[in-house]
Amino acid sequence: MKGYLSIREAAEKWGVSERRVNQYCAEGRIHGVQRFGTSWAIPDTANKPGDPRKNKTHEPPKTMELYTGFMPLMSTSFAPGNCMETIEKIPNGPKKEIALAEYYYFSGQAEKAMQKAELYMTYSEAAYRLSACLIYVYACLSMGQISHARYALNEIKKTLADGAKQAPHVRAIEAFVASASAVLLHLPLPEEIPSVHEFLPLLPPGLRAFALYVLAHYLYLKEDYSRSAGIVEATLAMGGEEYPIPAIYLHLVAVMDYMSLREREKAECHMLAAWEKAQPDDLIEGLGEHHGLLGGMLEAVIKPKWPEDFKRIIDITYRFSSGWRRVHNPITDHDVADDLTTTEFTVAMLAARGWTQQEIAERMNISVNTVKSYIAQVKNKLCVKNRKELKKYMLL
Repeated sequence: MKGYLSIREAAEKWGVSERRVNQYCAEGRIHGVQRFGTSWAIPDTANKPGDPRKNKTHEPPKTMELYTGFMPLMSTSFAPGNCMETIEKIPNGPKKEIALAEYYYFSGQAEKAMQKAELYMTYSEAAYRLSACLIYVYACLSMGQISHARYALNEIKKTLADGAKQAPHVRAIEAFVASASAVLLHLPLPEEIPSVHEFLPLLPPGLRAFALYVLAHYLYLKEDYSRSAGIVEATLAMGGEEYPIPAIYLHLVAVMDYMSLREREKAECHMLAAWEKAQPDDLIEGLGEHHGLLGGMLEAVIKPKWPEDFKRIIDITYRFSSGWRRVHNPITDHDVADDLTTTEFTVAMLAARGWTQQEIAERMNISVNTVKSYIAQVKNKLCVKNRKELKKYMLL
């Protein structure tokens, strides 16, 4: 091919084995390389990649170009309030359409997100296809389209299986999607999936920040709250704060951790930080998704000052949690309560964690008698006699 070298020709030119050249290509260390079937076409102007251990500037391999189509909005750093302006700057095409689907989803417009994403669920490029499937799953949950959500989950699993022998950067995207799908739905992780330590370095900063949120959420589910909070704090301090969508989710899992650790002031700080990122662009979906895990922090921090926004967040909670349970409960055989109000669920979560009625009342700005009334209603609805029995219906 004119202007390109074969694997053999590049190996001879650089004085290395063909296997090593294949490795360079697979790792994305040769700028402009293209894949054709099972082989690679290498620009004849390309230089032999240096040893990264001898790179004095410690710059990571330039893999960003491999991810230009995958979750572009999540991967982008923008100042709060400039979300739509950022999307408008993307050239017309699949990347912009996926970014719009992301915006619709993260701003609580599930139907629009589902419609946009559906157009790219069979797209030839894996980055767009997997982005669309991931968005589509969660949008369908909010819309009550459970069979559609299950279909998209199966498409993700299929792509993951089909990509078993693909290049590492493709596997990194697939591992990211599979991990996020499983953890956010509180489902078992897929058996055949690279460890986070394998795929995390291959992701660009924005996706890496969200992947670390997924890891922190996973540790939260394992009740390793201190380690989860440590990952969140480190990720935010090392640049994660610059990416609004991952930052919102990171702050939310920190709220979950610190409420579980009874460190309420820290939890409140992270709740406010999440809100400062979310409010300017109306990126409120994450707050609704996490409501049941936030231990009454939305009621304590958001409801008093932003009552109308709080109502919209609760609407998202009802829509999302209903669909979430219809996927989660049958797969896990874990009967998470599905007939409680959001306030009842919050009180029940705190009670199941061992909070006293007085502590719950203070946290939620209600009277102790009101707390007692809520707990009685919860026990009656779930047919349980004590807090110990209550735990099996909660997200603990």
